[in-house]
Amino acid sequence: MTKNKPPIIALVGPNSAGKTALSIKLARKFNGEIISADSRQVYRGMDIGTGKATKKERTKAPHHLIDVSDPRQEYNVSHFKAAADKIIGQIYSRGRIPLLVGGTGFWIQAVIDDLELPRVKPNMELRKKLEQKTSAQLHAMLKKMDPGRAKNIDAKNPYRLIRAIEIIKATKKPVPKLAKSSPYNVLILGIKHSLPKLKNLIDRRLKKRLAQGMIAEVKKLHDNGVSWLRMESIGLEYRYISQYLRKQITKEQMTDQLRQAIVHYAKRQLTWFNKDKRIHWIKNQTQAEKLITNLLKKYADNN
Repeated sequence: MTKNKPPIIALVGPNSAGKTALSIKLARKFNGEIISADSRQVYRGMDIGTGKATKKERTKAPHHLIDVSDPRQEYNVSHFKAAADKIIGQIYSRGRIPLLVGGTGFWIQAVIDDLELPRVKPNMELRKKLEQKTSAQLHAMLKKMDPGRAKNIDAKNPYRLIRAIEIIKATKKPVPKLAKSSPYNVLILGIKHSLPKLKNLIDRRLKKRLAQGMIAEVKKLHDNGVSWLRMESIGLEYRYISQYLRKQITKEQMTDQLRQAIVHYAKRQLTWFNKDKRIHWIKNQTQAEKLITNLLKKYADNN
């Protein structure tokens, strides 16, 4: 462990794996503060569909980067990294430990590996041309330009596909550059389950969220000015429920298609995380606590 580099913990895994509950327990035990690394939890009003920690849960440990953006506006990885870097510094100044929690792997990597992110302004002329293409055509374009990004992106999300193509065309580079070394002593904990169990967890959570009023949440967002096109770009729950509300699909079709889409997304998340050999895949809280205790002891011994 490198001297003077402060410790940071990341808790990753697919949707429905149980990250929220475990992160709160770990934050309480190790004097931590949670930074949500979820590309949709940043948006206000998107509560049930994104699985945000409830207000009651947030009283148990400090949470950051939840409800920080208007859902009508884009909040991307560059925004996230700038905000997370600042918050991490504040957490250290309080003598506490930052705990990055989420399933958006690229956002987590951007912070812990200090990625050099391109600041590319929107190219409206290019966007107009690309908007004429289908998601399948856009994905095929991206695959030629950057096969790695194409493999992990939401292939049905035209907004993200267009943004990826826009960045690559502007920078002439396929991926952001890694820093020479991480500014942190990094511990990445991962939660994953067998595919049958994960599918069961996804199914149970989907039924629970629908019962909690997820359809009404999407309708309220639209009533408050979030366009159907924007819902489509945000994806998953917001895409399929918006299609149901527009009577493009039945409620049964919505539920079935959404379940399948969440499972496919979870598989893509695992594909991303499985590439990172630094991840310690844990089975329970005890294993997580042991690894964190080890990290903090080594840090204390070296400083």
